[in-house]
Amino acid sequence: MRVELAEVYGFCPGVRRAVAMVEAHLRERGPLATLGAIVHNAQVVEELSRRGARVVEDLAAVWEGAVAITAHGAGPEVFEEIQRRGLLLVDTTCPIVRRAQEAARALAEAGFCVLIYGEEAHPEVRGLLAWTRGRGLATLDPADVPPALGERLALISQTTKGREEFWRFVAAVVERRSPELQEVRALDTTCPETGRRYLAVRELAQRAEALVVVGSRTSANTRKLAEVARATGRPTFHIERAEELQPEWFREVRRVGVTAGASTPDALVREVVARLEQMGGAP
Repeated sequence: MRVELAEVYGFCPGVRRAVAMVEAHLRERGPLATLGAIVHNAQVVEELSRRGARVVEDLAAVWEGAVAITAHGAGPEVFEEIQRRGLLLVDTTCPIVRRAQEAARALAEAGFCVLIYGEEAHPEVRGLLAWTRGRGLATLDPADVPPALGERLALISQTTKGREEFWRFVAAVVERRSPELQEVRALDTTCPETGRRYLAVRELAQRAEALVVVGSRTSANTRKLAEVARATGRPTFHIERAEELQPEWFREVRRVGVTAGASTPDALVREVVARLEQMGGAP
């Protein structure tokens, strides 16, 4: 069995930057708290925790004197509270998420109702909603959009969603509400790195007989990557650790493709590839 990696996989620049910023603080200044998991990958969080990055869910639990905002970003009230408490801030917000936050704020201040294509409970989306100061809502289903949104509507996306899906959502919302809308703005705030991974796994599926997607099940971008992989028609296995791989999955498989979500570290991907090679022989 041959093992082939996708052309693009694993850590995106935003995640790599966030982890590097926390590591630099730990190395140069000592322990800090992170307001939530710095990225959605248990192995990364566990490793940083061993080195002194403690995960907290509330600023009241911070005793280290320093706190990191995660790559998913946060709302303005969080930054205000950090300043009020006199904490040292390590802001690892992904630059692409920051761009979406600025768009949400500007559109809301311009008088638009801001509709976010995204998962309302996701940390990034909660932050985006906070930047609208009460003038936004989030959903993945056009049918869930309430009727009374006013005449001016702006649409943006959770950065980890697919570009094509976002524009389909925009079209569906506008079609359902066109009689009452006077002005519509749609900004593509999806992350190009996410799209590159989707394209790479589709290309990989043309050569592989089965696909393995590596990454946390709590990671929105990894779950979506697994959906894209399954949509190719190839048997797809979403795993978090190499130990989850089962030999029976790959009986009769001559070539297996491996990809990984944007929050999956390189070391974990190497472990998965090594275990697959042990199962079926070197590529």
